[in-house]
Formats: sequence, structure tokens, C-alpha cells
Amino acid sequence: MYTWERFNAYQKGIRSRFSLFAKINLLIVILFIPILIMYTYSNNVTYDVVSKELQVSNTKQLTFLSSQIDSRINQMMDFSLILSRDPNVRAFNGLNLWEDKYDQMQTRYIIQEKMTLQTGVTDLWPTRYAVYSQQNKEVIANYTRDTGYDGAYLKKNMSGQWTYGDHSTDSKDAMQSFYWFFTDSLAQPGMLTGSNLVIEASFSYENIQNMLDTYKEGGQGNPFFYHKGNAPILNRTADKQLSGELIHYLDNHSLEKTTQDVVELDGKKYLVSSVKSTYLDWHLVDVVPLYQILQPISLSQNLFYVCMILLLVVGTSASILLYRNVQYPIQKLIKGLRRVQQGDYSVRLHSNNQNEFSFLFHRFNDMSHQIQDLIENVFQEKIRAREATLKQLQAQINPHFLYNCLGYIINMAQMKDEQAVVSMAHNLSAYYRYTTRMERETSSLQEEIKLLINYLDIQKLRNGRIEYHIDIPEHMLAQSVPRLMLQPMVENSVIHGIGKSYTSGEIRITGESVNGFGKIYIDDDGPGLTPEQYEALNQEMLEPLQDEVGCGLWNTYQRMIHTFGNHSYLLFGPSPLGGFRTEIVWEIPTEDADKLRGRDSTDRLR
Repeated sequence: MYTWERFNAYQKGIRSRFSLFAKINLLIVILFIPILIMYTYSNNVTYDVVSKELQVSNTKQLTFLSSQIDSRINQMMDFSLILSRDPNVRAFNGLNLWEDKYDQMQTRYIIQEKMTLQTGVTDLWPTRYAVYSQQNKEVIANYTRDTGYDGAYLKKNMSGQWTYGDHSTDSKDAMQSFYWFFTDSLAQPGMLTGSNLVIEASFSYENIQNMLDTYKEGGQGNPFFYHKGNAPILNRTADKQLSGELIHYLDNHSLEKTTQDVVELDGKKYLVSSVKSTYLDWHLVDVVPLYQILQPISLSQNLFYVCMILLLVVGTSASILLYRNVQYPIQKLIKGLRRVQQGDYSVRLHSNNQNEFSFLFHRFNDMSHQIQDLIENVFQEKIRAREATLKQLQAQINPHFLYNCLGYIINMAQMKDEQAVVSMAHNLSAYYRYTTRMERETSSLQEEIKLLINYLDIQKLRNGRIEYHIDIPEHMLAQSVPRLMLQPMVENSVIHGIGKSYTSGEIRITGESVNGFGKIYIDDDGPGLTPEQYEALNQEMLEPLQDEVGCGLWNTYQRMIHTFGNHSYLLFGPSPLGGFRTEIVWEIPTEDADKLRGRDSTDRLR
């Protein structure tokens, strides 16, 4: 009987032990399930976000490259227009009226020199120009030509659009050039009266290759220039096999102005983005190996699943040993966690036994130490991130009118107007000296006003209608404000206010400090907006940056918030001058407010 009872007790103990093992293993499985679910969800979200951001980033880069190409083409068209109105070019079309051969030779030399100078502006985009005189049946070019004047050649190509080819072969597989013909004739486009002056502007496909090579150096894509029916223009290090497969795919699909698709070639996924050129009717295409970029995420996911499986196996095996001594280590761990929960990250756990719990205690101590370090690092990182954000927002506010200013200087130099050249160069130098200084995020309001004077003097030289008045109280000039806080607002008035009207031209900048707030009003007498448009524009300042919103306005608003706090704002509304008003309001910092009060007291004593 005694032996039977002992046997029953032994069996009961065995069953309780195996029951404990089962509970521990079930608990491990239950703990792993939400981790797997959350990680899978988080990994999928990360995958989708990275894919979308990659698509957006790729489209923006392509759009920027396309705009660079269109800008250079637009420069060539502008130069052709200017060249057609040049007195020497006009004289060339009527050279037979003169008998002085020296004058004819001198005129040809001057024309050729101007075209050569324009060609040598940049090595990345060499250009070719030719001037055809229908009156004299002659041609002047800045490059070596195989043939002279050819009237049939002109009539064939006077389409008014940029065309691709060498105009001597019909081969679609040859690398050729882009051509554009301009004439100042009042007749129907494509019609020549027999006495027209025709300007031919062209550039080689190698110009496009240069831009593609520069673009490729900064990314992982394989860009090329594509037009259905013509041989594509590839970058010089292109994967020709991949490009050929992609071109075959594009030939069977229609491309919109901006297109983006995920294409699977040879079992691998590629992100294909395209942007249509405004002038050339070609598409700038970039193919990015999506599988290579997203491969680390997939590899990390697989590695995580393998680690989870290994941890599950290890946890199940460890449960056989943990049942003997589990209560006290858990209580000790709970006490340590409670102290951490209360904010005491200096707690450390120690174990005399070399078992699984000693490893857990060691990891707990590492966690506490890392949390302490993370709290300090996160605080420092927030400071660095705030400074980096300010620098990024400031760097985005860069004026893009350098080319127009240089064009003005060139024109004035040709017209021998030295005073205008000196004035423009002086203001342009002062303007860019200030805008390119990035060592400080802030400057005094007086320095900002000097920048506005340089900018408005530049605009006034280009547009004689502009008149401006600046009335800022002297006690406000020493206030510290974000760099380039006012210039985007004044630029908005010049471009969208005065630039859209043939009668307006006044800009008024005034300021005041009221109840601890600094206020500056920028008014113009342009066309202005409707009440609904003002309301929509003010609302867009509070939302994330949209394509329709001016980057300079939105960035300025964000920099003011970073610098002065949420009480600062931009407000747009109708101007007393009848146009557009921008109201800039910021909370004056305590030290600046104390200075202002001291100056006000001094003024009253005087």
C-alpha cells in the first residue's frame, strides 16, 4: 500500500511537471504570435512606404533633369530670337546692297564670333548655330558644313518645331541631332517669302548623353532618351540588353506626360519612370532595379523569421530547465522592471547562478544602460535635427534668376551701357554673397532689408516700371530673424504681382512692433486674388507642401515656426494699393523685446 501511494504521488508529480512544460511552451507560442503579426505588418508598411518614396523621388529627379534639358533648349531658342534681331545679322541679309567687301567680311566675322561665344558657354551642352540669308543665298555657321546655302533644305525643315535627324538620311538607327529653324517672317509658319532671315539652332545627341551620364552618377538608375520610331539615346555606360528589353516594352505601351510603372523583366522587378520633354516631344526614361533596392528589407524579414523560429526552439528547450528555479528570478526581474517603470534606469540585476536567468539579467542591465544612453542621444539628436531642418529649409530658398541677370549684363555690354552693367553686377554680387552664406541661420532685419534693396534694384534694372518704398522703424532693424525671410515674399510680388500686369509697378514694405510682435507688410499694386483664393492660400500654409504652393512661401512659414514658435504666421490678403498683401508676424524673443522697451524708454526721455 505504501509503495502504491508513492507510485501515485510520483506519477502526479510527473504529470504536473509536464503540465508546467506545456503551459510554458504555450505561453512562448502565444508571446511569439503578436510579435510575428506586428513585425509582418510593420515590414509590409515599410516596404510600401519605401516603394512609394522611391517612386516619388525618382519622378522628382527625372522632372528636374527634364527641366534642365528644356531650360537649355529654351536658352538656345532665346538666343536665336536675339540673334535674329542683331543689327549685324540684319545687315548680313542685305549685304549685296553694299560694295565694300571689307564691311561684308567684318560683318560675317562679328556674327560668327557671337555664335561661337554662345557655343562656348558650357562644355556640357555645346550648340551649333547657322544664319541663312535668303536675300543673298548665303549662310554663316559656327561649325564646319558640308554644303552651302540650300533653299530646298530650308523649306523642308521649316516646321517651327524641334526635329531629330541629320536631314540627309532616313535611317532610324543612326545617332543624329536635334534641329530648330526660326524666322522672323510674318507669313504663315513654314512659308518662306524669299527674303527671310533664317536662324538654325541644333545640338548633338551627345549633349543628351552628357546630361544622362551626370544624372546616372548620382543614382542607381539606367536613364535614356526615348521616342517611338527613333533610335533611343542611351547613357554611355548603359546596360544595352536591359535597355533593349525595356524599349521593346515601351514600344507596345503609350506614355503619358508623366508615367511610372513597375515592370517585370526576366523575373526581376524594375521601376520604370518617364517624363515628357516640353520642346522635343521625347520621353526621359529611367529604369531602377527595384529588386536590388528593396532586397535588404526582404532579407531582413527572412532573417527575422529564421531568428524567431530559432528562438522558439530554444525557448521550448529551455523550459525543461526553467521549471526548477523560476519563481524567485521572476520576482527579482519584476522588481527591476517596476523600478525602470518608475524612471530609475540605474537599476542592475545580479545572479550567482550561471543559468538562463543570468543571461536575461545581463540583457536587462544592457537595456537599462542603453535606455540611459538613448535618452541623452535622442535629446541631442533632436537639437541636431532641428538645426538640420533649418539649414535644409533655408537652402531651398534660392532665387533662380541668375541666367536672366547674366543675359541682361550681356545685352547691356553689347549696347555699351557700362553704367547698367556695373550696377547689375554690383547688385548681383551683393545679392549672391548674402544668399550663399550658410554659416548662420539668422541675421538682422537690417541685413535682410539690404538684400531686398539689392534684389529690387536688380528687378528695377530689368523692369523700369518697378518703384519700391521701404519704411521699417529703426528700432526694429537690429532684430534677429531667419535668413531670407523677406526675399521670397518680395519675389512673389514682383513675379505674380507686377509681372502679370502692364500698368502696376509699386511695391511698398512697411513694419511695426505691437504688443511683443513684429509685423512687416509687403504690398503691391498688381492684380491680386479673389477672396476665395486668399482663403485657400492661407489654408495651404497650414498643410504639408503641395506642388501648387510656392516652395519659398511655405518654407518661410516653416522656418518662422522653427525659430519663433507657433504664434508666428504668414497672412495673405488684399492690399491697400489694390493688389496683393503679405503680412509677416512673429513673436519677438524676450531679449529682443527687452531691448525694444529700453529704446522706447530712451526715446520718451529724449
